[in-house]
Amino acid sequence: MRKENTAREMRSFEIKSTDLPMVALMIRTTDLQKLNMEFNARFSDMPGFFDEDGIVIDLSGIQSSFQSESKSAFETALEFEALNSMLRSHKLRPVAVRGGSEQQTAAAIESGLLHTPSLHPGTKNNRAPDQGGSLVMRHLPEIEALAGALIIDKQLRCGQQVYARGRDLVVMAMVNPGAEVIADGHIHIYAPLRGKAIAGAKGDSNARIFALNMSPELISIAGVYCTGDASLPRSVLGQSAQISLISDDDGGKLVANKISQKMQS
Repeated sequence: MRKENTAREMRSFEIKSTDLPMVALMIRTTDLQKLNMEFNARFSDMPGFFDEDGIVIDLSGIQSSFQSESKSAFETALEFEALNSMLRSHKLRPVAVRGGSEQQTAAAIESGLLHTPSLHPGTKNNRAPDQGGSLVMRHLPEIEALAGALIIDKQLRCGQQVYARGRDLVVMAMVNPGAEVIADGHIHIYAPLRGKAIAGAKGDSNARIFALNMSPELISIAGVYCTGDASLPRSVLGQSAQISLISDDDGGKLVANKISQKMQS
């Protein structure tokens, strides 16, 4: 009788393994002031870009940057309490650390972070191309599909910004010059694109940008960007087109292709 009661009590909870979608932050410097300045420079004009997102702090970039210096430089423990506080001020929630030295890992654990050695075997990280800065945002693999697309059916005017967090963005009207559309996934614009479009905002290099009239001020996928008037071929400007990212030895390049009438029909 006692065994039955114990078994019944145990059914009130279960412990299971899980894979959670998170962002990996690779840092290449131990200078937290420089890191904070770059965060402000990169994200200050995109309010709401982060919303208490969980992140894994990747220290392997620091190891690479110190290859030409003494080994002791890499072994130096970071001030994780200050780093965690800085990231929280940008609405990021540090969860774990990886890629550091034993001393760095110990300091991270002492500050309350978990240690995760690597991604699960057999998974691939959708990496944002390396642009040479002090930080790189990378999107870790997601098991579940993105949420349903955010649909905007009004034209966006100069100064307006729309961000589709964790999903695709569909815009049914014109994106005017000075307006900005951002999505973690794909961007579909069934009208002229004359402002800025940023797809794969958190590092998804498979994201694409589609527009019935491709005339952007700026386009970007996973951190790789170009200005429309200077970089897009004339055969694409003003036409129905898609933008994709192709990896190469230089980190990646944006490629524009017209959408044929056959494909549209």
